[in-house]
Amino acid sequence: MSDLQHQQAADWRRQLRLNRRRTNWVITIFFLIYLGIGFILDVMMQESGHQINATSLSLSATNLLTLKVIPIFTLIFGAAAAISLLITIKLHDKLMLLGTNNIEVTAESTDLDQKQLYNVVEEMKVAAGLHYMPRVYIIEADYMNAFASGFSEKSAMVAITRGLMSKLNRAELQAVMAHELSHIRHQDIKLTLMASVLANLILIAIDLIFRGALYSSSERRKNNGAIIIVVMILRIVLPLITILLTLYLSRSRELMADAGAVELMRSGEPLGNALLKIHQDHNNNAATYQKAYQGTAHEDVRLQAYIYAPAYAKISATSTLSQLFSTHPSLETRLAALGLKQKDNAPK
Repeated sequence: MSDLQHQQAADWRRQLRLNRRRTNWVITIFFLIYLGIGFILDVMMQESGHQINATSLSLSATNLLTLKVIPIFTLIFGAAAAISLLITIKLHDKLMLLGTNNIEVTAESTDLDQKQLYNVVEEMKVAAGLHYMPRVYIIEADYMNAFASGFSEKSAMVAITRGLMSKLNRAELQAVMAHELSHIRHQDIKLTLMASVLANLILIAIDLIFRGALYSSSERRKNNGAIIIVVMILRIVLPLITILLTLYLSRSRELMADAGAVELMRSGEPLGNALLKIHQDHNNNAATYQKAYQGTAHEDVRLQAYIYAPAYAKISATSTLSQLFSTHPSLETRLAALGLKQKDNAPK
């Protein structure tokens, strides 16, 4: 294990406490953003039909804050955020698997490959000291990838593609599962899930506000010109804030999960070899895999949770711009932390 990996694995409990605080802060910030969007809508309603100036805006804001006027949209957006979170907590596995052809693997599975996968996950679960066995899924896809999700250890799930399961040896498969179970142990999965859902809802909310302001009557557009400008600025700034928050939290989490895998496997070589194999496989099948990723609905939901970022192989996995802001550290950084170097050919 490299010095960097030793340093990262030395106190994962401290990192766990830090992740909890970060999760709470991110969720709080997102909720404040939602309330702010609702508040802007309430102000827009108050100013509708009036000439906007600093005095009228201040008066409208004061009336809303002192509840002289009920902040209807603020309450609606706050409630919508809370309800969406509850739905996500209950249905996170279905949301993360949307658009995929998948099967659940259980202890009763009779297929030999499925039994091996379940046994590997169970072994790593015991090694990680987890109290609950995560649900295990196989995604019927040729590209090699895996992810974990869930709101808590009890509700956690792991999923791997058929390509990954068939192309890695047992030690490498163990290392990948150790990485994913480390995400569960570190409570990374909660933050990834919450940030993803709230960020997408913010984009929807801002788009609705923008369209409503843009396509209002010409008289209202004239009166509400200043508010339209504010909404346009929010439409640009808020998505960037969500991306930056996710970037800040995710890059260190991937290295910590790699460190957790090394701790469980007692070596960095199996995970390093797995990453090299996955990388070479993506390079060898770049055109095919790009088509497969982009042909799978809702792939952007899983993109930041994957153990391997397709962008490493210069594959555009989605038609959106989200993957330009990768939450993964570079492959070179990860391999160096594992004590390996990137090679032209993955190990056989």
